[in-house]
Amino acid sequence: MFINLFRALRRQGIPVTFNEWMLLQEALEKNLADSSLTRFYHLARAIMVKTEGHFDRFDQAFLECFGHIESDDDLIARIAERLARLPPLELTEEEKRLVEELELEEVRGRFLDRLRNQDDEEHVGGNQAIGVKGRSPFGAWGYNPAGVRIGQGVSRHRRAIQIAEKRSFRNYRDDVALDTRAIKNVLGYMRQVVREGPKDALDVDGTVQATCRNAGELEFIWERERRKRIKLMLLMDAGGTMTPHAELVSRLFSAARDLVKNLKFYYFHNCVYQELYTDIEQMTPVATRKVLDQTDRDTRVILVGDAYMAPAELMSPNGAIDFWCRNDRPGIEWLQDIRKRFRKVIWLNPEPIKWWSSVPTTRMIGRIFPMHELTLEGMRDGTRALMKQ
Repeated sequence: MFINLFRALRRQGIPVTFNEWMLLQEALEKNLADSSLTRFYHLARAIMVKTEGHFDRFDQAFLECFGHIESDDDLIARIAERLARLPPLELTEEEKRLVEELELEEVRGRFLDRLRNQDDEEHVGGNQAIGVKGRSPFGAWGYNPAGVRIGQGVSRHRRAIQIAEKRSFRNYRDDVALDTRAIKNVLGYMRQVVREGPKDALDVDGTVQATCRNAGELEFIWERERRKRIKLMLLMDAGGTMTPHAELVSRLFSAARDLVKNLKFYYFHNCVYQELYTDIEQMTPVATRKVLDQTDRDTRVILVGDAYMAPAELMSPNGAIDFWCRNDRPGIEWLQDIRKRFRKVIWLNPEPIKWWSSVPTTRMIGRIFPMHELTLEGMRDGTRALMKQ
């Protein structure tokens, strides 16, 4: 049912799975949408969309599938006015009992017969035809627990279409600036489960297997506790053209500090040379070679910067823009040393990807490190690349 919606969601880039699709079918089978397009809109979105960033894409897919639905406002107004004049239906308990004795197959047969011989007359109350506020098993706002409801509960005002057309969640797309909470969620992809500490946790499966091998003589097998651990190093460009991005990078730094216990962080300006800084405001240096040699190769490394500088700053000895810095090696060689030293390294760029090709130094650095945008989607792709075996 509604397979066209499933395909439209996939075309819009929403990662909907078969399990979610089956859950939607189960919800429809239980009549949770109640024959209402509006309720179906909210139900489908709640089941199929896992992040607010995809709400806008869902609305576009919904419009593609159901945007052609139209209604006649004059007809709706006449029906509503007519229904408002109808008296409430009142049945005795005996009448209700007689109605409930109808079998489902009998109801279906009568319904098909009424459809073949229907007329356009108004039928209010009674039980002789398709109507409203009556005992007929076919109609609306009446009483018949085994009946076929026609029209009742349907959102004829196209409210679901109007909601989708508004697309109120455009500002929650994946390409908006990150907040600290979102960054924490993305960095959560990098959590590793490892065994460390003393062997004080009982390995039940290992104990059973060892006991079996010993012909029933009990042998306990112990193992180290499983703990989540992540080793991360942040190398952050500060000052100059990075000043407009200072708040965004601060959010990344704050999230990493809260989430990662084993975090190393250093600053640089424009490019990495022979010194990094633990405090760039106070110009507190540490030798880059020392950092590389003393950091575990399995540490995940994230460089953050716009990769925007004069080509000489990247390619030439003594090309650093700061007059007090004399770099005997070109910055690109230090970047290559970082790439060779660590198994998993990415570069996060706060500038839009559409500008990268127009900046020579960005292109050159992009050939050394996998480069991702500093957006929610870009960070998600980058962290997954860091954790890929």
